[in-house]
Amino acid sequence: MTAPRIMIVEDEALVAMMVEDLLNDLGCEVAGSFGAVGEALAWLDDPEHRPDGAVLDVNIGGEMVFPVAERLKARGVPFVFATGYGALPRRGFEAVTVLSKPISLGQLRDAVQGFEAP
Repeated sequence: MTAPRIMIVEDEALVAMMVEDLLNDLGCEVAGSFGAVGEALAWLDDPEHRPDGAVLDVNIGGEMVFPVAERLKARGVPFVFATGYGALPRRGFEAVTVLSKPISLGQLRDAVQGFEAP
């Protein structure tokens, strides 16, 4: 079985590195890590780039990550949100798992269990 390839969108470098380490500990491969919504969208524009799942910080440097979430949703790629805010400030994502920051290994493990590589 191939390791699931997970995309990360997180603007805080230390948090992104921590999530990368946690994902590696869980046997996942980091497909790409992005600190800006535009970078993540540009990466997803390439048809070669198809992650098996994603961990999305809600607020990326003052910009909401929802355009990335919409793109992933349209492609059928599962994702989770990570936030320190609690409730999501946007409708349409009620069924998406929300991880509270700081993210724990157990929280992340439970969230990415459904992210399977083809």
